[in-house]
Amino acid sequence: MDPFIVCENLVKIYKVADLEVLALQGLDLQIEKGELVGIVGTSGSGKSTFLNVLGGLIQPSAGKIRVDGQDLLKATPGQLDSYRREKVGFIWQQPARNLLAYLTAQENVELPMTISGMGLREKQTYAGELLAAVGLWDHRRHKLAQLSGGQQQRVAIAVALANKPALLLGDEPTGELDSATADEILALFERLNSEYGLTTVIVTHDQQVARAVGRVITIRDGRTSSETVRRREVADSPAASFDEFVVVDNVGRLQIPPDLRNKTELGDRAIVSLTEEGHLLIKAVAERAGSVNGRHADSAMPDTAPPNRKRPWHFGKK
Repeated sequence: MDPFIVCENLVKIYKVADLEVLALQGLDLQIEKGELVGIVGTSGSGKSTFLNVLGGLIQPSAGKIRVDGQDLLKATPGQLDSYRREKVGFIWQQPARNLLAYLTAQENVELPMTISGMGLREKQTYAGELLAAVGLWDHRRHKLAQLSGGQQQRVAIAVALANKPALLLGDEPTGELDSATADEILALFERLNSEYGLTTVIVTHDQQVARAVGRVITIRDGRTSSETVRRREVADSPAASFDEFVVVDNVGRLQIPPDLRNKTELGDRAIVSLTEEGHLLIKAVAERAGSVNGRHADSAMPDTAPPNRKRPWHFGKK
């Protein structure tokens, strides 16, 4: 069975006046059905563009993207409209993008159901179920001004689930919350993902999202850079541990994490070799006599490491 989400060499080019801006530069990733995944990256890394492509809000310029078997690159505007309405739930950083201030919490949750033509009794029952699921049944008759920021975001999550989506997308959903409330919201995502059989993707700058998700994908310069995977055998332990992997794309490219690159003073050239244990070893090119601008005129250099040299990083291919 194919993964729920498949992206291969995904490219998105924005045209601004006479300039072209590459937001996604050959992104590759796969997400299985039912996964709870975090997408992290600095401002300008391409993570928000990826979320908008995934949600059917914009179409990519090239590459491949399929969600639950649907090709989003070749979809018509009408097909994308149906896709957004029937398969996707959105949660934004500002709850106001999901909610109407003059409606109560329950009326906000019922509104998408009314638009879709759901019957009155079914609408009331399901809205009540969702408000109970996010812990706001007792606040169902409150308007936004009577709710805290965390409570408003809980209502927004219930609204996002109103169309019974298969894919739940969160764009910085904890960005305007304090750390304690953010932890509660992330825990809620984790519980709802399991209870409703969702595939959930959360885009955030918060590296601590790893506490609540099974896998964190880091995007740098429009490409998938690394993954952090929570070990399943200790997933419920307070001392859960994680493995971080550098992602190798379909043509063998990888990105060295900036912290490791800085520590090793890795320049624009490196030596790649195999140790006796079969590990891949990347070494900085040391400056020496005969080098030009830090690059070696003489390429004869040792390309092996001591047999007991440990691999400093995990390399995984998706």
